[in-house]
Amino acid sequence: MPLFGLGTWKSKAGGALETSLRTAFECGYRHIDCASAYSNEDSVGKTFQEVFAEGNVTRDDIWVTSKLFNKDHARVRDACQQTLKDLQLEQLDLYLMHWPAVSGCEGPTLKPSIKETWQDMERLVDDGLVKSIGISNFSAKKTKDLLSYARIKPVANQVEVHPYHRNSTVVEFCQAQSINITAYSPLGSNDSEKMFGREGIPKILDNETVCRVAAELGWTPAQVLLRWSLQKGFATIPKSTNPQRIIENIEVLGLELPAEQFEKLNSLSFQIRMLDGNFTTGENTPYPTIRELWDDEVPEENLKRRNLVAA
Repeated sequence: MPLFGLGTWKSKAGGALETSLRTAFECGYRHIDCASAYSNEDSVGKTFQEVFAEGNVTRDDIWVTSKLFNKDHARVRDACQQTLKDLQLEQLDLYLMHWPAVSGCEGPTLKPSIKETWQDMERLVDDGLVKSIGISNFSAKKTKDLLSYARIKPVANQVEVHPYHRNSTVVEFCQAQSINITAYSPLGSNDSEKMFGREGIPKILDNETVCRVAAELGWTPAQVLLRWSLQKGFATIPKSTNPQRIIENIEVLGLELPAEQFEKLNSLSFQIRMLDGNFTTGENTPYPTIRELWDDEVPEENLKRRNLVAA
């Protein structure tokens, strides 16, 4: 799996997304991160076919990840086949369980269970629809549980990681198990604050330490954050539809954070999940609150904002 890729979350289907994909391919991106929940896989697939036909990039050159969404756990094969149809591909390089959650569940038990969903995903590998399978937004505990019965081990866990949420418990567990970490929202997902009720949270791109390091090195703050992620050993998938930023982002492959600046980013005291998964929780569901979703791998700031501890 290429360590640097283009994320497509929040990229609307249509011309801007298609242009961003072309720009990404032209400047060397070979890893594209998709999901059925993003409602844009048809635009991604259209661009794939156009680029392949032009001959500068082949299917074998690129790594394509997609994800099974919460509403589709009872129809894994059909959902995967729809994604393949939309992306106009015969096979995915990686298919992830997007969340350890199932839409519409009532009561304390997931139906189907994570085990049942995983077994259906394993059959996709057996049948050649996907080369590999993995997970996303899984805590260390949920990952450990899955490993206890998995016939095919997950190759990756895609989770939120950046200096404002180092996510150390699951990162360290997965790395010890040789499960790759893919870092989503490596720039802090600043453009989704209203979507997730996060108004007033400090933006990591404006953080004093991040900006000071950027000034010292002559980089952009985004490049500082992306290089930190790569040096932590994570596959990193920033999203952008701005051609200049797409180019600036991949330039980090030729950069290196000095040890002193790297350690400064490792020690930022403010910690918060920008995407806390609250939409998967509720009364009379398997996850009454975000505590249960993340098995208490939740920064104090998130608990305060959800009124789960005293402010």
